[in-house]
Amino acid sequence: MDRWSGAVIGAAIRVHRALGPGLLESAYQESLATALNRAGIPFEREFPVPTFFEDRLLATHYRLDFLVGGYLVLELKAVEALQPIHHAQLLTYLRLGNYPMGLLLNFGQPTLRAGLRRFINSP
Repeated sequence: MDRWSGAVIGAAIRVHRALGPGLLESAYQESLATALNRAGIPFEREFPVPTFFEDRLLATHYRLDFLVGGYLVLELKAVEALQPIHHAQLLTYLRLGNYPMGLLLNFGQPTLRAGLRRFINSP
């Protein structure tokens, strides 16, 4: 199940080392897409997650920053510190899409390792 997370983390670390903290999230998203492409890692960007309430499809759809290999959700942030709402957001995406794993990557930290969180969807 965990085929791609190590390679994704490596690509994200390369992006963070090259750009450093302090940029907008969109700069890190674009750079990470380039790094993933160059590494041959399959992904979809801004992947839509249909949202249902009581068997009714809502008009509001959420988009994953990245979906890697059809199972690994990447949520990118560029903030001073991750908050509980960021964790809740990723866990909700995992649950809504029934995805097994997610990575929360905060590029706003001095090192990416300090801003990296891994989540497992426990049904």
